[in-house]
Amino acid sequence: MKKYLIVFLISMVPLIELRGAIPYAVGFDLPLVPSYIVAILGNMLPVPFIFLFARRILEWGKDKSVIGPFFRWCLEKGAKAGEKLGSKSGMGLYMALVLFVGIPLPGTGAWSGTLAASLLDMDFRKSVICVMAGVLLAGLIMLAASLGLFGAISLVK
Repeated sequence: MKKYLIVFLISMVPLIELRGAIPYAVGFDLPLVPSYIVAILGNMLPVPFIFLFARRILEWGKDKSVIGPFFRWCLEKGAKAGEKLGSKSGMGLYMALVLFVGIPLPGTGAWSGTLAASLLDMDFRKSVICVMAGVLLAGLIMLAASLGLFGAISLVK
């Protein structure tokens, strides 16, 4: 049970998320399905809080002397990007969110995808569903990578 708790907690850490939790579970020979589920739950737990409070924190801090300029810049950048992307992409923006979260590269994931969705003023429900789809995809990719599937594919010629 302790190792599952560690998987859960690792998957909640920004930037590490599933990229660290699933290899940890595989490395300690934990059963794959429960480990995958625990990692997904841990990765998704912060998502609604990030979406609902990130913008509020930026709004709160935009008038502060030290952090204000940076917070205002984030809000303005998000508003401009949201207008530009929203008018051009429609539902494509949500598919882009799935792929952004789902491809496990440094700087992508549930935390950064949710923050972007919040700053772009995307729909809460649709954003959470897309982040969830991306987290499921990233989990499958990390599981396959941790099991050596990609290395095995390279041996097939």
